[in-house]
Amino acid sequence: MSKRALKKHLTTLDNAALQEQIIELYDRIPAVKTYYDFVFNPKEDKLVEEAKVKISNEYFPTRRKRARKRRSVAQKYIKHFKTLGMNPLLLVDVMLFNIEIAQTYAQGTTPQPDAFYKSMLNSFKELVQYATYHHLLEEVGDRIERIVSLTEDERWPNAALFDEAADPE
Repeated sequence: MSKRALKKHLTTLDNAALQEQIIELYDRIPAVKTYYDFVFNPKEDKLVEEAKVKISNEYFPTRRKRARKRRSVAQKYIKHFKTLGMNPLLLVDVMLFNIEIAQTYAQGTTPQPDAFYKSMLNSFKELVQYATYHHLLEEVGDRIERIVSLTEDERWPNAALFDEAADPE
């Protein structure tokens, strides 16, 4: 059904029928429930802290011995927060945290596989693009510069690419 057809259908319904349909959607579809829960009671700070704990647990686990280093965990939260329409500054904070915690992990260990460095570069490019789009580069510029300088100090194989990505044109 197209958006136009949906609008036409909705105009034919009275208020009670609309309310009934929304409540049915809320009960049947978890994404709708999540959306309405967020809209009416955002608690963004709590969500950000939960995400940071899960992301840091990927690199510094509390219940197992080895770090999993899965970028997908952070990406799942970032995508979810974008869907919810979270405050862009808080979302950029999560994106930065993801890269910073990975860098902290990489500092204390042997060289990582090439996939790790490539994955962090992809996360960094996404961060810079998102921050540029939302005009947040001034607020987070110092953290971005720290990330770039740390890649150079630690001699990451793709440090030059981080430097290039940090300077959007």
